[in-house]
Amino acid sequence: MKTVLQHILRRKRDFARRPLFEYLRDQRLSPQDRLAFYPCMAPFILSFGDLNRYVLRVEPTDDPHLLMINQHTYEDDHHWPWYLEDFAKLGHDAAAVPPGETLRFLWSDATVHSRLLSTRLAHLVWSAAPSVRLAIVEAIEETGNVLFSLTSKLAETIQQETGVELRYCGEFHFERESGHAMNNDHAELAAIALDPALRDDAIARVDQVFVLFSDWTDELHRYAMDRLAERWAQAS
Repeated sequence: MKTVLQHILRRKRDFARRPLFEYLRDQRLSPQDRLAFYPCMAPFILSFGDLNRYVLRVEPTDDPHLLMINQHTYEDDHHWPWYLEDFAKLGHDAAAVPPGETLRFLWSDATVHSRLLSTRLAHLVWSAAPSVRLAIVEAIEETGNVLFSLTSKLAETIQQETGVELRYCGEFHFERESGHAMNNDHAELAAIALDPALRDDAIARVDQVFVLFSDWTDELHRYAMDRLAERWAQAS
């Protein structure tokens, strides 16, 4: 597994250069403007608990690798209420949008990658051996580490300027992501023996994870840029 983990870190470095993350680092924009993508991520974030409960978690099991994943899923399956909490704090609940318009947006082309991400990840997971599933989960975690390491800085600035604490975007969530057993047990993961076929399969599925999340973050970036363009057009 050590080779697979090294591959994940290489893919993470490339992933961190996606346009969304450059946008989040752009200090010419306010923290609120840099979080303009927030509504677009709703379909994936709200389905992520189900991915953990009903796809990644396998119970009962005696498989040591599935037991590791199960423990991880109990950390990750309940974060979505924090997303909704920040959704309101960022002002999105104040928008007078009819329910039908909200549904039209959620099932529009603007959110297709966010809508399908959990389904596509489930497809990767269901046919994978338990040890390969561990690699998939680790790759997912590393994509989240890139995103939340940046949003937590923006949330800190917003709290300093407004007194509003953003728990999902902020340190509250990031600390729990960074404290996961999966992220703290790299030595244990690296010690897992994979035969060449499993190693190659794990690397191929890890590559797919990063492709899927790259498509997702590019979609979030497009949404944010469109919202900013609309706002600037209204102000001119």
